[in-house]
Amino acid sequence: MATTTLDAGIRQAPPSGKTFFGHPRGLATLFMTEMWERFSFYGMRALLVLYMTAATTEGGLGMKIAVATAVYSVYNAMVYLLALPGGWIADRFLGARKTVALGGTIIMIGHFLLAVPFPASFFTGLGFIALGSGLLKANISTMVGHLYDGPNDPRRDGGFTIFYMGINLGAFAAPLVIGTVGQSVNWHLGFALAGVGMALGLGQFLLGTRHLAAASDVVTAPMPADEKRAVLRKAGLWLAVAVAFYAVVVLSGRFTIDWAIWPLSIAGIAIPVFVFARVKRDKDLDEAEQSKMSGYIWFFVAAAVFWMIYDQSGSTLSVFADDSTASTLFGFAFPSSWFQSLNPLYIMALAPVFAWLWVALSRRGKNPSTTMKFAIGLLMIGASFLVMMLAMAAAAGGVKVTPLWLAVVYLVQTVGELTLSPVGLSVTTKLAPAKYASQMMGVWFLAVTAGDCVAAIVQLVLGDATGTTWYFAVQGVAAIVAGLGLAMYRKKVVRLMGDVH
Repeated sequence: MATTTLDAGIRQAPPSGKTFFGHPRGLATLFMTEMWERFSFYGMRALLVLYMTAATTEGGLGMKIAVATAVYSVYNAMVYLLALPGGWIADRFLGARKTVALGGTIIMIGHFLLAVPFPASFFTGLGFIALGSGLLKANISTMVGHLYDGPNDPRRDGGFTIFYMGINLGAFAAPLVIGTVGQSVNWHLGFALAGVGMALGLGQFLLGTRHLAAASDVVTAPMPADEKRAVLRKAGLWLAVAVAFYAVVVLSGRFTIDWAIWPLSIAGIAIPVFVFARVKRDKDLDEAEQSKMSGYIWFFVAAAVFWMIYDQSGSTLSVFADDSTASTLFGFAFPSSWFQSLNPLYIMALAPVFAWLWVALSRRGKNPSTTMKFAIGLLMIGASFLVMMLAMAAAAGGVKVTPLWLAVVYLVQTVGELTLSPVGLSVTTKLAPAKYASQMMGVWFLAVTAGDCVAAIVQLVLGDATGTTWYFAVQGVAAIVAGLGLAMYRKKVVRLMGDVH
């Protein structure tokens, strides 16, 4: 019954009327909500590594670069890891709409906790933001899919691209506002501004929910009361075990940041493996759904490699911007956090071009397959790190290189992102079995978790070698090899996708 209800909800778009660039009006609500949420997230992210590595005399935490970048990678991984239980909560308890509202509230609280100038409050705030983001991220993307009439609606990919522009509009403004205030005035005031941004996004969502599809309120697989009690007991038991274990470690005086980073990194790699094994063993899925899931695994692995490199824009690239890049251009000085605005600026300029390009190529029968788009994304992200290799070589001996190096790196990464990320969101909703509708969007975000956890482990193992010339070279070559491999096996992946194009 739950599956039938979901299918009906997905295929029944909201009533026609006013549109948003030719798309359902509810897209405007989700666009604005995600824009403000990303403003808060990317604004805080622009400051995070810089704050952790800043000397205590400058108001920072005084961490070593390798440790700070690993903390950043694990934090970012947890943001996306928690999207999986966020989708599960929507499917089994609350529905997507209520889950998004709850997530936005928790994120807002987390940012305001960062504004309190105490280390304990800072790390507690990071935990709140990760939890709230997990509730919000998977479900708001699923709600975009609910606005369209079935998985093959020709407007669908374009709708996700427009939605992606909302993400990047917020991401563009955030470093300019929050980054400037945090670096030039006070770190914690910058974090407080991120909380204000999330409050605006939450208000926008609550005011515009009437324009969303009815499917967004559906609890697709409601959990019986006895099962709820069993789940809560198990969750409470595991939580008590974790608290007791870490209490012993802390009281024994042996606790270091490694006790948090290593277990979370290993879990971030192991959990996606467990999730795919569980779905593939599910006898409720028919042969066609299982084939689609096999095809989806290819996209997942490719995305993990992509995000492993891409998400270092806020860690190793941020350190390079602060330590090795001149912060003036044509006589104009600016904070190093402003480099974080380059990627979203490029996306806002290029996303409409790509949205038009896919449609134009489709009309001519020349639109690249989803597999080829992913392969192109991997080749571009690999090339960006080869450019970083050259930039690091140019910065040898403490030379401050021109900002144009990072401008080129972010441009190459943006082209790769536009061929992979919005298409990945769309193909996830297309290939997802109805039973795992919201959860599959959480699985898509697990690719970010896996990639970031690999990056964290690499950074911890390498220590002071993090961010060196060969560090960028090896990862760049690995991504290019992965892209070539995906292109070689593209026909096999297309066959596994069945009737999804």
